[in-house]
Amino acid sequence: MATHRSSTVSGRDTGQITGWVGWVLFAAVIMFTAGLVNIIEGLVALFKDDYYQVPASGLVVHVNYTAWGWTLLALGVVLMVTGYGVAVGQTWARVTGVVLACVNAVVNLGFIAAYPIWIVLVITLDVIVVYALIVHGREARVMRQR
Repeated sequence: MATHRSSTVSGRDTGQITGWVGWVLFAAVIMFTAGLVNIIEGLVALFKDDYYQVPASGLVVHVNYTAWGWTLLALGVVLMVTGYGVAVGQTWARVTGVVLACVNAVVNLGFIAAYPIWIVLVITLDVIVVYALIVHGREARVMRQR
């Protein structure tokens, strides 16, 4: 992987951009996509709650599908906005993205009985997003400053 040295600002180095910046962009795309999927899941929960494999009483957290629908809908919108912020190198989005990926994993864990295979995939992707943003997230900010 080629490493490019970034410019200096006020006499201090702003960092390096490596091939790992792709992980940050991957995290942004996953966050945006996860947000879209959450919106779809939320709409399904709101309008067709009999679609899921178990009744609402069979979920880990005993709430009705309408509450899950609104929760997933709101979380989805925030994930999409934050994913865009990560893609353009915003520090606030990187920090928010880590928190939202963790929240998304926990919220979806409560929904696991309704759609187990999909939820395991979503939680796995959330863990990858957290890794990418924590370990390599700074590179997106450095790239934006060029």
